[in-house]
Amino acid sequence: MAQNAQPFPKISYVLFDMDGLMIDSERIYTDVTNEILAKYGKEMSWEIKAGCMGKPERASAEYLLSFFPDVDLSLEDYLIQRNKLQDERWPTTILLPGVEKLVRHLKANDIPMAIATGSRRRNLEKKTAHLQDLFGLFEGKIVCSDDAHYKMKGKPAPDIFIIAARELLSRNVGPVEGAITEDQGQERCQGLVFEDGLPGVQAGKKAGMSVVWVPDHHLLEVGYSGGEKVDQVLGTLEDFVPEQWGLPPYALE
Repeated sequence: MAQNAQPFPKISYVLFDMDGLMIDSERIYTDVTNEILAKYGKEMSWEIKAGCMGKPERASAEYLLSFFPDVDLSLEDYLIQRNKLQDERWPTTILLPGVEKLVRHLKANDIPMAIATGSRRRNLEKKTAHLQDLFGLFEGKIVCSDDAHYKMKGKPAPDIFIIAARELLSRNVGPVEGAITEDQGQERCQGLVFEDGLPGVQAGKKAGMSVVWVPDHHLLEVGYSGGEKVDQVLGTLEDFVPEQWGLPPYALE
């Protein structure tokens, strides 16, 4: 192997965020929010949006509305309007660049993979119903933020990634909280998380996994960064090189 041909840890399973990483749902979040705010002569800037991304639904909405104290719109009314407009537009989501190629490559090479998303399950179903040729490859290995039986905290807590690895991929990664063994720590180190939001980046690092950050370019333009050091930053998933992580390379086209 050439020097530095594999600059990152060898990984054996992959966990994907979904919104803004696999599908362009962030476009819909932005359009719907600004459609609602426009009635009051307001607009969500990317500085504000950056702080909303990756948060659970209500926390994100509370954060957004905190910037518009003069807007006569309750949290509940905002969520009702937002959910109605979003539901109308979820069937228009498309896959982001590089997603299909990577997921199909992992599947073809029997690399265990799962999705760990901050979306509610009813929203996930609406966002992906027309994309089952790809999302069906996960064979139901998807954890959503409102899967109550897991009793997990939302990102940036590491719960969702630890649970996805433990429950869906049958990895002995130990408990969400408390001490873990050396072997369990090693299992966590073999996981690779793909994220676009910084709360998710923080969650992946707290889980003891490697993290590839694929941020929207607008986030970089507003200078948004977090306290956790990511392992790799990519412009899109098209830029991912599997063999850098000890995975089989893409077949020559």
